[in-house]
Amino acid sequence: MITTVNGSILDKSRTIAGPGFNRWLIPPAALAIHLCIGMAYGFSVFWLPLSRAIGIDHAQSCESAHWFTLLWSTRCDWPVTMLGWTFTLFFVVLGSSAALFGHWLETAGPRKAGVVSALCWCGGLVLGALGVQWHQLWLLWLGAGVIGGFGLGLGYISPVSTLIKWFPDRRGMATGLAIMGFGGGAMIGAPLADLLMQRFATPQNVGVAATLLVMAGLYLIAMLAGAFGYRVPPAGWQPAGWRAPPAAASKLKTSRHVHVEKVLRVPQFWLLWAVLCLNVSAGIGVVGMASPMLQEVFGGRLLGGVEALSALSSDARAQVATIAAAFAGLLSLFNIAGRIGWASFSDVIGRRNTYTVFFLLGLVLYAAAPSVGAAGNVALFVVIFCVILTMYGGGFATIPAYLADLFGTQHVGAIHGRLLTAWSAAGILGPVVVNYIREYQLARGVPAAQAYNITLYLLAGLLLIGLVCNLLVRPVNERYFMSDAELTAEREKAHEAAARVNEAGDVARTSSVDAPPLQAPRFTWAVALAWLAVGLPLLWGVWTTLTKAAPLLQIGR
Repeated sequence: MITTVNGSILDKSRTIAGPGFNRWLIPPAALAIHLCIGMAYGFSVFWLPLSRAIGIDHAQSCESAHWFTLLWSTRCDWPVTMLGWTFTLFFVVLGSSAALFGHWLETAGPRKAGVVSALCWCGGLVLGALGVQWHQLWLLWLGAGVIGGFGLGLGYISPVSTLIKWFPDRRGMATGLAIMGFGGGAMIGAPLADLLMQRFATPQNVGVAATLLVMAGLYLIAMLAGAFGYRVPPAGWQPAGWRAPPAAASKLKTSRHVHVEKVLRVPQFWLLWAVLCLNVSAGIGVVGMASPMLQEVFGGRLLGGVEALSALSSDARAQVATIAAAFAGLLSLFNIAGRIGWASFSDVIGRRNTYTVFFLLGLVLYAAAPSVGAAGNVALFVVIFCVILTMYGGGFATIPAYLADLFGTQHVGAIHGRLLTAWSAAGILGPVVVNYIREYQLARGVPAAQAYNITLYLLAGLLLIGLVCNLLVRPVNERYFMSDAELTAEREKAHEAAARVNEAGDVARTSSVDAPPLQAPRFTWAVALAWLAVGLPLLWGVWTTLTKAAPLLQIGR
């Protein structure tokens, strides 16, 4: 363990900010971690190469092999359906680990959680690389899926509580900045993985194992830099010149705090659980079906013709697939934009109003999409789903601030962790609804271009239920909040120092723990370099996505 004279450098007491600390150093630290773990969204870039890891230029299939045999076989290539379970494991374990370790994070602090996240995520990638090298699917699942999934959960929630406490005046914007990184991780990681696989591929190897090892090394450096960049404000700190607005019983914002152990008894928690689950279920259904939906709904219209997809030549279908891939990339970009855009807007109109917009606008857009598709209006169809994806991403980024408003900030990270089980449920519900209804429709002879209509109407119905749940949210009853004595005890457990704020807004710690001198709350080169370190890779990912989306912009010209 890394130690200093006064104890472990990972202890929360060692991360309390000193006088004049610049709070704008915290978002890039959070982004450094989220941009790395966000590669989970882009893992499908490995599926096709891994499905021919043995055959190299073709899949070496074993038709009679049982799925259990494929977990250990070194002679048979893995089908994409089995590789896809890695993606499922990511988000099931993410939600579970966030719920299990959220309270530990509050007492251990974001730095320790960030370091553990880095070791789990990058160590999981290394084990996954060994699974690929030795062709052991169970090891890929265990390493990348399970151990990596624990890293995802801890990394995802590690900055939430800290950011909310540093930005009480801009809760939505602060969490949106960090969670934007999770959506943007695939924009950087997927093209990087593609470049690395091309570099490492040989006539005898598809290059996935080496790619995973290199990415694990790069991610470890970035995530550790982010974790050691975390600082927590002393209890009671406020930005210079800002004072918390007076509490009002009619407003959904409190200055009190709910203990995480009591939150499961609070009705508002379960209403928000349903709100997140239903919003994510609808959005993740679109994410999962974006590429095939565009191809099957429009077919030859994407190339200026009128033919159905099944009637096109193989070359034409390849062109359509390229356009659909651009559509999927464009959705990813709007997913990211929605995370920072909607979360920041929620600071202005409030969290419940923001979710009301999500559900009302989403309901209209989902219901209108089948008619737009039948009319052959490609541009409007694309716009509809780009807007839908902004609200999907915005839902993730707005929910931490919604929780802080209702339940206070003391245990918001732990409460957010428990709420993320809604994501795990949505990760199963959304794709199941989409895939099974589509298959049912096709089996009944419905044309492929119309097979998504009932699915879209059903997703609109989920949003209607979500709207009702959101409108039922009311201020939390006083009996659920901690007393002053309980709050003091919790802060002592969490190693939080009291704060003294001078007229300049600087933080003065009353803790006896020494800390290195930190920079003044103004522009510094450290702030600029921190933002450049995360901003340049993100801009590269955006540029790559827009370049790939260029064919989509040519439709209709």
